[in-house]
Amino acid sequence: MTTADKATGKLENAAAFFNPNSVAIIGASQNPDKVGYKILQNILRSGFTGRILPVNPSADSILGIKVYKTLKDCGGVIDQSVIVVPRKFVMDAIQDSISCGVKAITVITAGFKEQDAEGAALELQIAKKCSDAGVVLLGPNCLGHLNTHHPVDLSFGNKWPNSGNMSFISQSGALCCAVLDRAVERGFGLGKMISMGNKAGISEIELIKTLGDDKKTDVIVCYLESINNGPLFVPVATEASRKKPIIAFKAGVTASGSKAASSHTGSLAGADIAYETAFKKCGIIRARTYEQMFEHAIAFSSQPLPAGKRVTIITNAGGPGIMAADAIEMSGLTIATLAPETSEKLKSVLPKAASVKNPVDVLGDGDAERYA
Repeated sequence: MTTADKATGKLENAAAFFNPNSVAIIGASQNPDKVGYKILQNILRSGFTGRILPVNPSADSILGIKVYKTLKDCGGVIDQSVIVVPRKFVMDAIQDSISCGVKAITVITAGFKEQDAEGAALELQIAKKCSDAGVVLLGPNCLGHLNTHHPVDLSFGNKWPNSGNMSFISQSGALCCAVLDRAVERGFGLGKMISMGNKAGISEIELIKTLGDDKKTDVIVCYLESINNGPLFVPVATEASRKKPIIAFKAGVTASGSKAASSHTGSLAGADIAYETAFKKCGIIRARTYEQMFEHAIAFSSQPLPAGKRVTIITNAGGPGIMAADAIEMSGLTIATLAPETSEKLKSVLPKAASVKNPVDVLGDGDAERYA
């Protein structure tokens, strides 16, 4: 039994991962500066209504929540454990979780394949143990994840966003924090956010497959440094992109960037031309910059998808209208030909000098009322 079907990428125990009803924090801390404190604080802030089970042999209570000495002391069903202990104790925490019937594990702890050979070997052991037990594994070396529709924040991120229809998966915890900041700043909502870290267990493949089928997610946004399994990624992403837009910001496109990706999450970035080809084949929209990723995501999440390729341009300046027409055609879309009756209606409401063909030019003094 594995955490995902190797032929389809379907994630097993997805409910225990995304919608847990009981969560243990192994390594919960009384120190506000520690990640183990921040995660417990975030769970409480999110309004999670399930069982919260902090585990720390040296504490009795943290933030008003009873603390358990060991995971076994918690009793009952534990859907997910979040591990925030030093690297040398992670395997024990994994084994305890499996012994207690936990179905999903998030390992926040860093210091694995991104650090040294010993860490890489330990990461492989952890991945195998979880896979053999049929347990979902996120991480290690990750920020965690959150779900606003089943309110639970199992990350040490700095913000809790409004609920929305855009879900974000990332190999960078820092970018997750940046997305949270921007979401709160600009008032757009998130559905799910998942920091994949080293991707020892679940990766972009299982997440795109799951989010593609998720009725609460209308747009999938990805920050990627590498892809684990190209031959499986292509059919999974192709199927998902037929249901909803997928926007990908791929970093590590230069020699220096690839080297940085290797030290960041132990990723082998590969030749960028291969990613470019795969994205086009899958129907993935590639963002070239961080800002472009946001703008694409907001645009697709805030309006219905177009039914076809025909586009009408409404502008108040000739030059930008021409540039827009060029951009539309170069993007594989077409400039719609307006029906004669449409042009006649436009003539009746626009100034005589306005262009009633496509692009429609409402002239430089056009105000909001004229656009409407």
